[in-house]
Amino acid sequence: MTDAPAALLPAALKAAEIASDLVRTRVPGLLTAKGDRDMASEVDYAVERAVRDYLKERTPDIPVLGEEEGITGDTTGELLWAIDPVDGTANFVRSIPLCGISIGLIQRGRPVVGVIDLPFLGTRYHAAQHAGAYLGDRRIQASMTTDLKDAIVAIGDYAVGEGAEAKNRQRIALTERLAANVQRVRMLGSAAIDLAWVAEGKLDASITLSNKPWDTAAGVIIAREAGAKVTDQDGTGHTFTSTATVAMTPALALNLLPLGDAAHPAK
Repeated sequence: MTDAPAALLPAALKAAEIASDLVRTRVPGLLTAKGDRDMASEVDYAVERAVRDYLKERTPDIPVLGEEEGITGDTTGELLWAIDPVDGTANFVRSIPLCGISIGLIQRGRPVVGVIDLPFLGTRYHAAQHAGAYLGDRRIQASMTTDLKDAIVAIGDYAVGEGAEAKNRQRIALTERLAANVQRVRMLGSAAIDLAWVAEGKLDASITLSNKPWDTAAGVIIAREAGAKVTDQDGTGHTFTSTATVAMTPALALNLLPLGDAAHPAK
């Protein structure tokens, strides 16, 4: 890769700053139903538009994929911004502080720059490929946990909407296997937080049985640069087209990934 993507980290950091200010200073406002038990707040839309406008000004040739408004811009190039204006909206609208802004830059299917801002916790994580992962100015590293019985593992939310019943049978089976083998299971309600906290070593692993690039792109590069292993459910390297997002300290991979077999549709 060229030096160009890493040089765009300052733009992502500034966009996150703009977004964080909006999230902290505005009430959620009216909620828009997006489907079965899925919603977006007025703040989700306001933040996404503000970030889009800033990135369009700073990087006009790079298209933007956002959770609320889809993809805009020329998609023929090799770079793509992926943004989630409020990851953890259900938490946000209930004043639960576990929510964040996720801004990732994807190059040829793999994230190369990422920023995650947790506005109510006062923390901002960032990484660029081959440059390490940081919480503010402090370099961070994934945990050194080697035994599953000592591991704290986060799982993604249970599914809603079409096909939720079948998807949740898989998720419940995974939860049961984890509960029998790890120290604790956590469901925080934000993939961005899960991945950032794996990078920081607060969590030893996270398993999300989906892969929405706006949720995961920033967190994947931050976790990788902190030394975590990030894969699809089958253990192959995580990419834009992966079906799941599994991040873990490398020593856990051999024993953790087989537990995901319980969630595989073919099992």
